[in-house]
Amino acid sequence: MSEKHIDDISGVETTGHEWDGIRELNNPMPRWWVWTFYFTILWAIGYTIAYPAWPLINGATQGLLGWNSRGDIAAEIADAKQSQSVLVDKIANSSLAEIQADPTLMQFALSGGAAAFKVNCIQCHGSGAEGGQGYPNLNDDDWMWGGSVDDIYTTVKHGIRFADDADTRASEMPAFSDILQSNEIREVAAYVVSLTGTPSNPALVEPGKQLFADNCASCHGEDAKGNREFGAPNLADAIWLKSQGEEGIVSQIRSPKHGVMPAWGERLGDTTVKQLAIFVHSLGGGE
Repeated sequence: MSEKHIDDISGVETTGHEWDGIRELNNPMPRWWVWTFYFTILWAIGYTIAYPAWPLINGATQGLLGWNSRGDIAAEIADAKQSQSVLVDKIANSSLAEIQADPTLMQFALSGGAAAFKVNCIQCHGSGAEGGQGYPNLNDDDWMWGGSVDDIYTTVKHGIRFADDADTRASEMPAFSDILQSNEIREVAAYVVSLTGTPSNPALVEPGKQLFADNCASCHGEDAKGNREFGAPNLADAIWLKSQGEEGIVSQIRSPKHGVMPAWGERLGDTTVKQLAIFVHSLGGGE
């Protein structure tokens, strides 16, 4: 066994490692540091015994203290609900007009509605409620079923074409490919385009106007400004939900798309639906 090397200057034993003639001193760790290190090991062992720590096949060790973060969060949520219960009860027992007339209830409803919107509505309508192709923009004043707070409440509560709700909003545009010839569909499309722009063939506008009066005015109105009783959209404002552009209009006339919105009344409860209606109405497009 080789003899241990002692540094000539410090008189301290070296570790035996050498790099480019440099040797590492084997100074012992300070005792306070060693005991602190031992203490952290004991602390870790005690922690895993006292608190949930070790994963198991169907869960984890629960710890002798029985504590878990979920319990704390549940308690905090319960406390928050308890503190809000007075306002929640008031909203539940108040009409939409009464809520809007009470500044405290109105502010609470707006906050609750905004939170509910982020959880349930942004997937379709977007985080800013700006909508997208096939999903309406809730910030503008173009409302197929009406934009009053009561109209919005009914739409949110019962949905649109939602089969499981007997009171759902329901409208259906027929597929005019079974009613009109291909050239007639293009004539109607040319007329609809002419309401807000210039069609590709202006000569088709006049015959299209007559076809529109015969086939479309009963729902969309003689002026093509829609009918909220039927959920028929305004065709004269250049706001398009399903399709836009002349070819898109032709496609919609030939084989229309129909969207579906869930009925939120059963899922969220009447109080949350009221808050959602008030929040959506406040976005700027509500009437």
